[in-house]
Amino acid sequence: MFVKNLSLQHFRNYDELTLDSFGSVNLMIGRNAQGKTNLLEAIFVLALTKSHRTSKDKELIGFQQNAAQLAAEVDKKYGAVNLELRLSSQGKKAKINGLEQRKLSDFIGALNVVMFAPEDLEIVKGTPGIRRRFLDMEIGQVTPSYLYHLQQYQKVLIQRNNMLKQSWGGGSDMTTMLEIWNEQLAEHGVKIIKKRKQFIRKLQKWASDIHQGITNGTERLELIYLPSFGEAEEEDEAVLLRQFMIKLSQMKDQEIRRGMTLAGPHRDDLAFYINGKEAQVYGSQGQQRTTALSLKLAEIELIHEEIGEYPVLLLDDVLSELDPYRQTQLIETFQSKVQTFITATGIETINAGKLKDASIYHVQEGQVNS
Repeated sequence: MFVKNLSLQHFRNYDELTLDSFGSVNLMIGRNAQGKTNLLEAIFVLALTKSHRTSKDKELIGFQQNAAQLAAEVDKKYGAVNLELRLSSQGKKAKINGLEQRKLSDFIGALNVVMFAPEDLEIVKGTPGIRRRFLDMEIGQVTPSYLYHLQQYQKVLIQRNNMLKQSWGGGSDMTTMLEIWNEQLAEHGVKIIKKRKQFIRKLQKWASDIHQGITNGTERLELIYLPSFGEAEEEDEAVLLRQFMIKLSQMKDQEIRRGMTLAGPHRDDLAFYINGKEAQVYGSQGQQRTTALSLKLAEIELIHEEIGEYPVLLLDDVLSELDPYRQTQLIETFQSKVQTFITATGIETINAGKLKDASIYHVQEGQVNS
């Protein structure tokens, strides 16, 4: 998978921009707050129709503008595709080869990316919500049906929570309504849980080997899914559905008192263990960085395994965060295999000697020069 060009209109601090003829490795060099990250964000948005930095699309649209337009031509193993995405207050419109897609989930997956930024350290040491978002975004790229069930689950969850917040006193009417919402919540919830478990099992296979390689065999990385009910290994949908319904029944009184849904994939978590010890609690900063790096490199291989070609790698100011050894490990992984876009404040902050034939772009105040 190879991004050949990129065009932006009224996106962030870019009023009009067209970049052609990207190489295998592309360095975006410039001081902070000049627009380097915005370029990587644009590619990310074209892949997933949402930003990794904000949930508010209006923040992506240029100052005093009504809409933003993004476009790129992407070479894939079955031929080139032209992607277009328009963001406005009326919503999003996505086109593939000029044809508007009825659903955004039909557009997602046309371009696959792996983003690695300093904030990705929070996947290891941050809140459960960050780890759930990591799972949702990565699974959604390779399994569009996952996004459908996730959206439906979130809709039901909001409605169920609104009902729980009402002071109905837990009467028969509320019990009847809860049963209806429970069935819908569980129907979509088990699809999410099953896919997460399958994804984590595959990610574990790649991440464990990569982590051992980075640490010269001294550390063993283990990923453990922490569901809010049932066993982490269980993937049978009928069993999960029954367990989910039982858990909701058991939590009914507590949920009514607290006015929120207390069980389901929106409460699940993912834990990382290094040599049997939880990395979030006992891992050093170096171990946490290595864990995050192993996850990102594992994502690359997992996506290749799932779709038959490598994703585009986006490294946002991350090489300077890694020591020379980890920099080398990362560079050697993507070199000559994965098209990569790298941002940095200066060429001296990265091990440029390891990069071969990199295309260099200088970014200043929303202007890009090669």
